[in-house]
Amino acid sequence: MTVSITFHGHSTFTINSDGHRLLIDPFFDENPLAKISAEDVEADFILISHGHFDHVADAVSIAKRTGALVISNFEIASWFGKQGVENTHPLHIGGSNQFPFGRCKLTIAHHGSVLPDGSYGGNPAGFLFKFNNGKTVYFSGDTALTYDMKWLADDHVDVALLCVGDNFTMGPADAVKAVKLIEPKQVIPYHFDTWPYIECDIDVFTQGCAQETSAQVVMLGVENTHTVP
Repeated sequence: MTVSITFHGHSTFTINSDGHRLLIDPFFDENPLAKISAEDVEADFILISHGHFDHVADAVSIAKRTGALVISNFEIASWFGKQGVENTHPLHIGGSNQFPFGRCKLTIAHHGSVLPDGSYGGNPAGFLFKFNNGKTVYFSGDTALTYDMKWLADDHVDVALLCVGDNFTMGPADAVKAVKLIEPKQVIPYHFDTWPYIECDIDVFTQGCAQETSAQVVMLGVENTHTVP
């Protein structure tokens, strides 16, 4: 009974928990860091944190091909329905639901959420996963540093996936503060160096975590997989 996390570049991850494949923010075909295409991806669940193109670009095509259940806020789930995706489950900030893989809760994220066609995408979110095998994973989504992250310490997060690229989200220094609030055992940074706007000195993050937290930083290369201990 394991949880493994595969990084596909930018903000896209697959989490596999005991055979359940969760695809987060699918962005492949226009992703300059991607090594595979959207056609190569399989999923049982697709989770969308917010509506920006670099988080939703390939979601409709993958959902239609795989039949995966799309989980997102109400507005985005409704938008998928208008795109011909019938298998959706709406949630909203602070709400959670039990799925076959475990429990998923939408967490606060401070960001925007307009969809590629200009439709309103509701409130952006992160995800807190409590898997059936006891492991807990937090995905921040695109967000600023927020003190609400402090409450996540009560959830004993095994791995936190955090945006760190600055400019559009919190940067490396604020991400270290987030780690101090969340107190995860391990942390995987993402959403950096995809484009010039979000190039950053990742050493600020890795060294800050080493000096100021007890969390182990896992630098996960594209198409590499990490097994949650």
